[in-house]
Amino acid sequence: MPDASPDTTHIAVGPHDAALLADTVREAGALALSMFRTELRTWTKGASSPVSEADIAVDQLIRRRLQEATPRYGWLSEESADDLVRLDREQVWIVDPIDGTRAYLAGREDWCVSVALVAAARPVLAAVFAPASGEFFFAVRGAGASLNGAALRASGGAALEGAKVAGPKPLIERLRLPAGALIMPRIGSLALRLCRVADRGVDVAFAGGQSRDWDLAAADLIVHEADGTLTTLAGETVVYNRPEVTHGVLVAAGRERHAHIVEHFRDSPRS
Repeated sequence: MPDASPDTTHIAVGPHDAALLADTVREAGALALSMFRTELRTWTKGASSPVSEADIAVDQLIRRRLQEATPRYGWLSEESADDLVRLDREQVWIVDPIDGTRAYLAGREDWCVSVALVAAARPVLAAVFAPASGEFFFAVRGAGASLNGAALRASGGAALEGAKVAGPKPLIERLRLPAGALIMPRIGSLALRLCRVADRGVDVAFAGGQSRDWDLAAADLIVHEADGTLTTLAGETVVYNRPEVTHGVLVAAGRERHAHIVEHFRDSPRS
């Protein structure tokens, strides 16, 4: 059976935090856009992850704005050294200053700024901003999700035949989806790919097996508040702010279609 979601019903999201997040992410997006398609200093971290001076500048802006206003909250960002003090904090900001750095550096528009506030291992406040296309996704737990102020609702229905599916091509081929699914061009930003479930740009979105908290947390809430679901292929809830921040294969879709997908893979998961 799928894991029960952590209880966040007791977590109140104040208007101050919501306004702070919206203003900060808009400002961060404007900074990232001002550096977009310019000559940037770049380097590689780990085996193959690109980083640019824009990633660092945006990360520093977000951290300064959020931590000055909420010094008791924890912090986890792709571009900051991990401080495990976050594990003892009731609320934690989880940040990807530029999600889709490869797309950003290639001059494509499928990148975004992604920030969530997590409490009790689940996101309670989220913003995903794609400034190159002017799309601002926002969600508060229990209050719905929006795109540029318009309410969002994931597509209904259960069928995979004719459904628009986005995700890494090798993963989709390995999963061997039913014939008739429409494979969409890959979206460079994982957060933005998941948000396309909320705005009906796609019906199903997959995440490969090396996604991190910062890739997922904000989009997770946006999908859920748009009447969708994001889980493992076995239907297990994604939890955040743990010592290990890497996740396996995940799937997002409207609730009915998501339940159908989980049932499809339950007997023979291929993650």
